[in-house]
Amino acid sequence: MVAAVPRRVGILGGAFDPPHLAHVALAQVAIEQLQLDTLHVIPTGQAWHKPRRLTPAVHRLAMAELAFASLPQARVDARETQRRGPSYTLDTLRELCAETPQALWFLIIGADQAQALTTWQHWQEIVKSATICVAERPYLTGAKAQFDAEIAYPGQFLRLQLPALDIDATSIRQAVAARQNVTPLVGASVARYIADHHLYLTF
Repeated sequence: MVAAVPRRVGILGGAFDPPHLAHVALAQVAIEQLQLDTLHVIPTGQAWHKPRRLTPAVHRLAMAELAFASLPQARVDARETQRRGPSYTLDTLRELCAETPQALWFLIIGADQAQALTTWQHWQEIVKSATICVAERPYLTGAKAQFDAEIAYPGQFLRLQLPALDIDATSIRQAVAARQNVTPLVGASVARYIADHHLYLTF
């Protein structure tokens, strides 16, 4: 009897406040490079490391559904927004692993998050439970510095090369507040949602 091939499942978390085209590009790169069957796109609840109050989850979830609609492997997952209190990556990873115990897990994070990974709660368990896939910006040059967690667990890290999109959510919120057109940054459906729901009018 041939053993079943484990499902390859990615996790892409973030505030998605708002989701933008660089998020979508990263998701597409991850799906293709990691050959993912499913990618859980998980808007954060109240992240412990973010002092800024986030836009209500109902809007961030709706925008994420619109932003990632073109990727059939992507599943917007609301679980972190439904938790009370601070939201931790390990809690989410434990839940997902329990739901699909035979899967191979890939946690997609940015280089700044990878640098701070050893400050996360129970980071060793996270690294042992999932391959850490670090998204690197294309304009970084020179030798790639290893992260502290990568030095400790070198076999558990991969690098994802991002396309050249210099987009960030803070600049988008500033642009909306300044009444500028953000469609080239977030796509037409998300831009329409922002306008229809009067989001980010103050910064």
